[in-house]
Amino acid sequence: MDLKSLVDQPGKLPTIPKVVQKLIESFNAEDVSAAEISRQIASDPTLSAKLLRLANSAYFHVSRTVGTVDEALRMLGFVMVRNLVLSSGMVGAFRHTPGVDLPQFWRHSLYTACAARWLATRIEVNGDMVFTLGMMHSIGQLQMHVCMPPAMLAPLDARLNVLDSGRADAEVAEFGFHYGQVSAELARIWNFPPILIDALRHIPAPLAAAEFSAPAALVHLGGWRARSTVFDWNDETAAAAYPSAIGARLGLAPDWTTALAPDGAAEPQMPPLAELTQGLDALLD
Repeated sequence: MDLKSLVDQPGKLPTIPKVVQKLIESFNAEDVSAAEISRQIASDPTLSAKLLRLANSAYFHVSRTVGTVDEALRMLGFVMVRNLVLSSGMVGAFRHTPGVDLPQFWRHSLYTACAARWLATRIEVNGDMVFTLGMMHSIGQLQMHVCMPPAMLAPLDARLNVLDSGRADAEVAEFGFHYGQVSAELARIWNFPPILIDALRHIPAPLAAAEFSAPAALVHLGGWRARSTVFDWNDETAAAAYPSAIGARLGLAPDWTTALAPDGAAEPQMPPLAELTQGLDALLD
């Protein structure tokens, strides 16, 4: 099965809610009606309840209770609300994916998104875009497991977890494409802007891109940090797997994480991911 055949299956493309489609359209719109978006979110009781739960979570440290979707838009801002609703929509679109540990998969995606967003603030990259990329970067894995025959994927799954850092190279060797390319094709079909599509395509190997994308590189580093927590690596294992060339290309000294920081490092280190993501677990429900 080639890449085109994998995404050219209308009956097997993930179904996303109408409000999520409208939010995707807003990436390319010059004037977005926040009132219309608010109305559409509020018309979906499940989605609006989840948004309010997120808005009132420890992650945002709001000073008073957020009671309506309109208040969430005012207090969190349109872009953050879009991030939350898009992420929730992506999780809901892949409820039934054979061969993938979905709780682990989405935990890794959330950790990646939040770690990458934290890193983005250190080098003045758009953290909101990075968060979106982090939540979406591996959805190609899910599409592959929905559409490809189990006989094609089972031997590779037995050798490598879908979250393994060597997974993209192994997929290229086996199939001629990797999950990042599939993620990018899904984003293209959904009409995401080209800058996001290109970044998704190059997250597995940011330094191989013809034009370097700092957001893609940040998500790659966030993925390393997420993997070290999800797989419970010790500091030695984490340090050995650290993509130092990518960190250097971003101008990031490796002291941002405990596994790599020298004793007495003055720079602020990233909090534990369970703390950094506290309150966003509702995205994974």
